[in-house]
Amino acid sequence: MSVDIKAVLRGAGIQPTPQRVAVAECVLSAADHPSADAILDAVRRRYPAVARATIYNTLQVFTKKGLVRRRILKEGTAVYDPQIEPHHHVVDEDTGTIYDVPWSALEVRGIADLSDYEVLEYQVVIRGRRRRPPDSPAQV
Repeated sequence: MSVDIKAVLRGAGIQPTPQRVAVAECVLSAADHPSADAILDAVRRRYPAVARATIYNTLQVFTKKGLVRRRILKEGTAVYDPQIEPHHHVVDEDTGTIYDVPWSALEVRGIADLSDYEVLEYQVVIRGRRRRPPDSPAQV
C-alpha cells in the first residue's frame, strides 16, 4: 500500500514542496532512525543542490507538526523516528543500530511518585550488544 506523501504533508498543514516531499519520503518510510546527515545524503541523490539548512528546517517543521520525533539515542547525534506512537529503544553498541521496543514490553513504575515534576513523556533507552549463540566463534 502506497502512502500519498503530499496528502500527509497537506494534512499536517505543510506545503509539499519538492524538497519537503523528498525529505518526507526518506524519513516517513524509514525502517531505521536516520540522522539529518543520512537524510541529506539521500535527498541529495535526487536534488544535488539542496542545502543542509533546508533539511534541518524541514525536519524541524516535521517534528513540530508531529510527523516525526527527534531523539538523541546515539551520543551526540539526533535521529528522526517516524514511529510517533509511544515505544522504547535498544541501541546496539557494536553496530549503532537502533531497534524499536514495543511500549508494552517494558513496565516503568514510579512516574506518579515524581510529584515535583510534570512528566510530559518518557521512554526507556537500552544499550547493549546482541548475544552470540554459545557455539558461535568470537568476532575479531
